[in-house]
Amino acid sequence: MTADLPELRSARLILRRPIPKDVETRLALGRHREIVEGYGGTFDPNATLSQGDAEAATRFIEQQNCAWVIDAGCFIGHVRLQNIDRQDKRATLAIGIDDLAYLGKGYGAEAIKLVLGYAFDRGLHRVSLRVLSSNSRAIACYRKCGFVEEGREREAALVNGA
Repeated sequence: MTADLPELRSARLILRRPIPKDVETRLALGRHREIVEGYGGTFDPNATLSQGDAEAATRFIEQQNCAWVIDAGCFIGHVRLQNIDRQDKRATLAIGIDDLAYLGKGYGAEAIKLVLGYAFDRGLHRVSLRVLSSNSRAIACYRKCGFVEEGREREAALVNGA
């Protein structure tokens, strides 16, 4: 798994590396409470997404060794494998859908299944993830993709002061 990642395709999606147009698309999506809190952040209704924020988000994807933009005709989010351990043949999955219009419609599951296929085809044996207990939409998606709960970390994320 290298920075020269292949495009991965499904019926509705292309997983690809970022392109310059993604910055403007990400900027136009702005910030939304459900998405910010799903990531474990604290939503500030007075904060706006700046050009610099959109550039940083795209640069973050570019800098990851194993990360793709989720493209459903345009940028809608990203998915990545991180903490790749070749000796133990394992990695951690992270995904974010940044466009409210694509939440709850199976796009996340479709992207995850593409990445899992890629990971297992390249010799990984285990892919794990973390999710906030309050993110029921993500939990349902992960279960749909075959993930099972193995444990819970208590008081592991500070969200909205709690």
